[in-house]
Amino acid sequence: MHNNFDEKNENSSEINMEDVNKETLNSSEEPNENVEETLEEAEINEDVEFENLSEEDNELFKFKSLKEENKKLQEELDSIKDRLLRTVAEYDNYRKRSIKEKENIYIDACEDVLKEMLPVLDNLERALSVDGNAEDLKKGIEMTVKQFNNSLEKLGVEEVDATGEFDPNLHNAVMHAEDESLGKNQIAEVFQKGYKKGSKVLRYSMVKVVN
Repeated sequence: MHNNFDEKNENSSEINMEDVNKETLNSSEEPNENVEETLEEAEINEDVEFENLSEEDNELFKFKSLKEENKKLQEELDSIKDRLLRTVAEYDNYRKRSIKEKENIYIDACEDVLKEMLPVLDNLERALSVDGNAEDLKKGIEMTVKQFNNSLEKLGVEEVDATGEFDPNLHNAVMHAEDESLGKNQIAEVFQKGYKKGSKVLRYSMVKVVN
């Protein structure tokens, strides 16, 4: 009886040891699996954090680039605005200066003409104040006309030639007629003298043209 009891105890002890070993193995395997899972999760989290950090760095880099580009564009815009304002100011000054120069040119031109014409007016007034006969009046008018022509000559003004063939660039035909004694398109009579200064016609000759 004692032997059977011992065998049972031995068997039970063997069984218990096996169970203990199995439990130990199982308990030792579970922590390893948990550690591996934790390491994998940590690596994943690091990757995610790195990706997030990279995205933030990229966004920050893009923001800085845009800020620098915006600064350059603003500087260029300010430079263009400054040049534009300077150009407008220069043009305004040029316009005012041109207007003043034109006014001065016109005044100078009028001054030159008036200096030559005023003496003629003086002589006409003197002629009106002098008592005399028709012959004296005629001589006075002739002298005044001569003086007037001298003044025109000094100003570079000359009479338009109204002899010979009609020229529409110099003459204004106000009458047409037929005359067998004259050639074709000839000036037969001058109603009003024309004048020119250089190549510029100041007044066209008013004429009658025949044939």
